Amino acid sequence: MRARFTWLCFSAVLLAGLLAGCQADKTASFIGTDLTGTQFGKPLSLTDHTGKLRSIDDFKGKVIVLFFGYTHCPDVCPTTMSDLKQTMKLLGDKANEVQVLFVTVDPERDTQEVLAQFVPGFDARFIGLRGTPAEVAANLAEYKVYAAKVAEPGQAGYTMDHSAGLYVFDKTGAPRIYLGYGEKPANIAHDLQLLL
Repeated sequence: MRARFTWLCFSAVLLAGLLAGCQADKTASFIGTDLTGTQFGKPLSLTDHTGKLRSIDDFKGKVIVLFFGYTHCPDVCPTTMSDLKQTMKLLGDKANEVQVLFVTVDPERDTQEVLAQFVPGFDARFIGLRGTPAEVAANLAEYKVYAAKVAEPGQAGYTMDHSAGLYVFDKTGAPRIYLGYGEKPANIAHDLQLLL
C-alpha cells in the first residue's frame, strides 16, 4: 500500500513537471523567426528626426524594433506603423521598455522635417532615422533589406519597392527575431514580451 502511494505521488510530481515543462517550452518559443546568434546589424548609425546621430547601442536596456520603410508609402508602411502602435497599447506599461526605430529607404524625400511629422504621429516614443543615400544604402546592405525606386507610369513621381519585415533586438542589442510583414499586433506583442 505504501509503495503504491509513493508511486502515485511520484507519478503526480512527474506529470506536473512534464506539464510545466511543456508550458515553459510553449511560452519560450517565438512566433517570428529566431535570429539568436546571428551577426548582423551592428553598424546602424543614422540621424534621428530631431537631428541627433543614433546607433543601436544608444538603446541598450530596451527591446528594439527596427522597421525599414518610407513616408510616401501608400499602404505597407502606414499599416505596419499602425500595427506597432497597437502593439505598444497591448504591452501596457512594458511599452516604455521598447524602442521602435523607423529607417527610411527614401532619404531624398524623407527629410528630417518629414520624418518628424510622420513617425511620432503613430506614437511619440517612435524614432525616425535617415542619412545620406550612401549611409542608408550601407545600412540596407547590412540588414539585407531590398529597396529600389519604381517609376510611376505617366507621372513624375515614384514609389519604393522594399522589404517590409521587422527586426527585433533584445535589451543587450543582439538580434533575436525577424517578423514578416502583416504579423498581427498580438503576435508581435507576444514575441516582445518574451524579451521583456
